[in-house]
Amino acid sequence: QVQLVESGGGLVQPGGSLRLSCVASGFTFKHYYMYWIRQRPGEDVEWVSEISALGSTTEYPDSVKGRFTISRDNAMNTMYLDMNNLKPEDTALYYCARDRRGTIRGRGTQVTVSS
Repeated sequence: QVQLVESGGGLVQPGGSLRLSCVASGFTFKHYYMYWIRQRPGEDVEWVSEISALGSTTEYPDSVKGRFTISRDNAMNTMYLDMNNLKPEDTALYYCARDRRGTIRGRGTQVTVSS
């Protein structure tokens, strides 16, 4: 079955950086657009970034544009999210997903930005 496993979260100070990873299995990874989404307690899922199947196209919302970079390695069935200049409002549970709303997603990795 489809499995998405995120890692790389943690506690970081404002202005710091983190790299999230997502390892996919159970489907043909290289055929799918992939997404990063996040969710804060009590709030709806927020789309963070997306990448086309071959990695040639990426998109970001204004809230993270210029700070976050999504990438993928189809040979390794892995997707990444490089997050720079992190802000307290980036604190959330981050998920790797097969769609923008997170209907198919992993269990998430917690990112906490705090001094």
